[in-house]
Amino acid sequence: MKLFQRNQRSLFGEILDWMLTPLLLLWPISLALTWLVAQNLANKPFDRALVYNVQALAQFIQVGPRQRARFSLPQPASELLRADDADNVYFQVMGAHGEFLAGERELPAPPAPGLSEDDAALSDMPQLRDAEFRGLPVRVAYLWVPIAGAPQPALVQVAETREKRSVLATEIIKGVMLPQFAILPLAVLLVWLALVRGIRPLSELESRIRARRPDDLSPLDDHAVPQEVAPLVASVNDLLTRLKDSIATQKRFLADAAHQLKTPLAGLRMQAELAQREGASEEELKQSLQQIGLASVRATHTVNQLLALARAEGGSAALAHEPCDLAALTIEVVRQAVPTALEHGTDLGYEGPEPGAPHLVRMGNPVLLKEMLRNLVENALHYARTPGTGAAVVTVRLRANPPGGGLALEVEDNGPGVPAAERELVFQPFYRVLGTNVDGTGLGLPIVREIAEQHGASVSLSEARPGQQPPGARFVVRFMAPA
Repeated sequence: MKLFQRNQRSLFGEILDWMLTPLLLLWPISLALTWLVAQNLANKPFDRALVYNVQALAQFIQVGPRQRARFSLPQPASELLRADDADNVYFQVMGAHGEFLAGERELPAPPAPGLSEDDAALSDMPQLRDAEFRGLPVRVAYLWVPIAGAPQPALVQVAETREKRSVLATEIIKGVMLPQFAILPLAVLLVWLALVRGIRPLSELESRIRARRPDDLSPLDDHAVPQEVAPLVASVNDLLTRLKDSIATQKRFLADAAHQLKTPLAGLRMQAELAQREGASEEELKQSLQQIGLASVRATHTVNQLLALARAEGGSAALAHEPCDLAALTIEVVRQAVPTALEHGTDLGYEGPEPGAPHLVRMGNPVLLKEMLRNLVENALHYARTPGTGAAVVTVRLRANPPGGGLALEVEDNGPGVPAAERELVFQPFYRVLGTNVDGTGLGLPIVREIAEQHGASVSLSEARPGQQPPGARFVVRFMAPA
């Protein structure tokens, strides 16, 4: 139960609600319990007086002839039963044979005395009960007085109206509850002040965060916050660290991209200037235009690779996954690369199962997966036709249940290979192995690794023909078996 409803949740309001709600709910219960306790306390002194009066009256019962009880109340003793300004006192004395001896005849009789040994043992003690006499509630004390030889004991009752008791109970309640009316607002105020002081570290943390410069991504100080807030600060620090790394990666990527685009753009500008110089022959003009075309192709390829890498990095969030037959995707990419392979005299082939088998299906994005395969095949076609390596051969394999289970997609060439020290570096953006004399942007393999990781796969690079020259290169993309 909440006392205050808000459109936006407030930590201060939540704590205040859960502290004040029980307090305000328990206050009426406290009133009821105080009333019951006050009634009990107010009864005790007056009950003792009634018990004393009953015992005093019982002493004036005498046994006459034939075991008949007689009652004679002296004048001094009658003063004990004198009514005061607040209450009326009534008494009644009944004989052993049920005859009326003194007092008020209409006073209601108590329950008959029990016959058990326990009741007999208690017969000497006055009993108390609540009753009604002449339309007024009364408190009655009664005592059964045994008469020797009589069939039943005599009865002595003293009744008193409850006005003084009610007045005393009211005074007790006033004495207890009136301070509570002053204490309750004070308690609410103290709770409020305690909460304000308790959440002050959060306000200070907010002020420190707001005072930061936009480019300040340093971790927050988690020693100046309460223990309960430390995990939140640690999470924010982790987010700041990842954001800082992401921004640094983006800056590095943009710097590298600008550097890579600078070369073809500078070539375009230089060739355009050469074509515009005075006295240029038709042959020189054609050569300049040819160079402009090649530079534009390189620039276009670089831009396309940059866009592919950006799409791969955001592909897991932007593109939905669906069941993909890896055999079908691989065969499609190989077929698309056949014209390029034929143009350069490269032997391009596919080894693997036919599409349609259930174990060849993996959840993924077909556009990204084909982009990954296309980059691997194009990379192999470029390096397989390196001069001095003999006949160019590129083999694409899809193996089911390789060591470790799952699926393995292999792209192998007989090119110069990659030295062991550089096999991890080639997966970094814009990194290219020196001495290959192959035109490229250095973005294909980073795209491959990014797409593979988004599909829960791993990429490794090894020699295709260990111990032979040239050793070639084998890229393996391993897809784990479905859970």
